[in-house]
Amino acid sequence: MQIAINDRDIDEFIGIINRIAQDHPILVDKYLQGKEIEVDAVCDGEDILIPGIMEHIERAGIHSGDSISVYPAQSLTEKTKQTIEEYTRRLARSLHVIGLINIQFIVCREEVYVIEVNPRSSRTVPYISKVTGIPIVPLAAKVIIGHKIGELGYTKGLQPEADYFAVKMPVFSFEKIRDADISLGPEMKSTGECLGIARTFDEALYKAFLGAGIKLPKFNNMILTVRDEDKPQAVEIGRRFEKIGYRIFATAGTAQALKKSGVKAIAVNKIEQETPNLMDLILGHKIDLVIDTPPQGAEHGKDGFVIRRNAVETGVNVLTAIDTAEALITSLENTDIQKLTLVNIAEI
Repeated sequence: MQIAINDRDIDEFIGIINRIAQDHPILVDKYLQGKEIEVDAVCDGEDILIPGIMEHIERAGIHSGDSISVYPAQSLTEKTKQTIEEYTRRLARSLHVIGLINIQFIVCREEVYVIEVNPRSSRTVPYISKVTGIPIVPLAAKVIIGHKIGELGYTKGLQPEADYFAVKMPVFSFEKIRDADISLGPEMKSTGECLGIARTFDEALYKAFLGAGIKLPKFNNMILTVRDEDKPQAVEIGRRFEKIGYRIFATAGTAQALKKSGVKAIAVNKIEQETPNLMDLILGHKIDLVIDTPPQGAEHGKDGFVIRRNAVETGVNVLTAIDTAEALITSLENTDIQKLTLVNIAEI
């Protein structure tokens, strides 16, 4: 699966497909860069029970299994939540689902679109069951053998939101998979997940990052190199990292955008240029974090791939989605959270 941004991407992707005789048709969807939402529900043929609505931090285009998922949803209006509840009910009834159903939506400019509907369990079922306390697998099993939601002691529809936050964070094993490109996209690459729960969103997010092995800061040095469309957001992210004490190294284009907006940045050469360059920084073991968002579509060079692979193999944290980078700085900005130890977190 690929996202084509322009005609050149289409020509290249179709060319790759046509190298081998195809037994199946090529499926083409319209791409909407909105907020991805996920719902797991139990349907008894008439009524539904939705434990909660999960919202992804990364915008649509990154596989749901590789996205950070937040419960309760943070940015949805009450009208949008009601629409999602109604769509879930209508889809489940129309598909004659008795048991579990998983639906992925996109919310784009307050409009709700359906990505896919799966009349089965999903990877988010254990997560939403744990964080809401609603045992939806046993409930689904009872519904399948003839019980109704009302007689099982639960009210139908979307359940009340919890008074705490739960963040599901994907975990990757890129350092163990040689030559794999770690940039995220429509195809799933994560090998596990962890969970952060707290009374505040920032603390839950920080715990989730810790659980995924991202422990900052160490050296207070980072590399920032982003595609053109991410530069406005990267400038604000760079400003926030600078404010908490980070020294920012950036490639020429990103460094220029940062400096133009008043963010201090040290311009550094690309890896094919003379030293000192990005590779020297990474192999010097003094970098905490690399934020590298590769260009969308087919027009991505080998430079970024080499940077990301060497960073991962030397133990440097690498983020390839600008929304993930924004979530990370949000979790780090709270100084009280930064002082938490693993023992404190376990006790909480």
